[in-house]
Amino acid sequence: MAGYFAIFLVLLTLASGLIWLLDALVLAPKRQQKLALAQASSAGELPLKASEELTKEPQIVETAKSIFPVIALITIFRSFIYEPFQIPSGSMMPTLLVGDFILVEKFSYDVKDPVWRTTLYSNNKPQRGDVAVFKYPEQPTVDYIKRIIGVPGDRIIYRNKQLFIEKACQAGQSSDCGTLEMVPQTLKNEGEFYQEQYPQRRYTEQLGEVSFDILQTPARREHTEFFFKQRGTAIDEFIVPEGHYFVLGDNRDNSRDGRFWGFVPEHNMVGKAVFIWMSFEFSDDPDSWLPGWVPTGVRFERLGAIH
Repeated sequence: MAGYFAIFLVLLTLASGLIWLLDALVLAPKRQQKLALAQASSAGELPLKASEELTKEPQIVETAKSIFPVIALITIFRSFIYEPFQIPSGSMMPTLLVGDFILVEKFSYDVKDPVWRTTLYSNNKPQRGDVAVFKYPEQPTVDYIKRIIGVPGDRIIYRNKQLFIEKACQAGQSSDCGTLEMVPQTLKNEGEFYQEQYPQRRYTEQLGEVSFDILQTPARREHTEFFFKQRGTAIDEFIVPEGHYFVLGDNRDNSRDGRFWGFVPEHNMVGKAVFIWMSFEFSDDPDSWLPGWVPTGVRFERLGAIH
């Protein structure tokens, strides 16, 4: 089921639309009848003020008629085209930072109704390398954002901070699949980012035709004892079931992702993150007089497409 805000928007749209419709079909004709009767009883000399009082719309009708077009447009846009999100954590650094405001393209994947999330139109499937928003499998009212690493049938190994993928072979495919391959990494720098007091290394990772940057924290060990345990596989191995996807955060040592809770059902997919439309900077100085949620600047250089 959808989140509370989506349900609220739909209910508000329906309520305002029904009030408008009720007024147009029932209440407005009754007001006109009252006006006609009043004019007949006064021999057609009813004062203007009295006429306006008889035909005046109730406040709730006036409000509904004014907000319905706007709310309906917002609901349609947010449910089927683009939905805005704010990045609350650093699990997708360096691709996405805390304070980034992004647009998620809802029609990139299956188009779903905004309340029950029933598929209305089957569109493209999620692809390896996509930055995707989805309903968190362990708490479906919460939206998560991670990068899709494995599609149905893939075999994934994450060992010693290195990613390996054995891509599933599709019908008639005989190359670029069926073999376990290491995902290439190229070191860019170290010390640009920190996790607690530990410096992080920034790598460029090449996943097929998709290139993106990730962060690793060499001083932090992998907590494999908390990894999702899949029957018949090693502790750091994951075989993606049909109709599911495997996701990782780009901040590999600071992300609670598929390694810890398993796979994302296709039904949970919300859309593909495609654009950063605003990015606020916040102070991390504990001695600052400003509250932590108050922006201290705008990172204009971050605005643009998400890769």
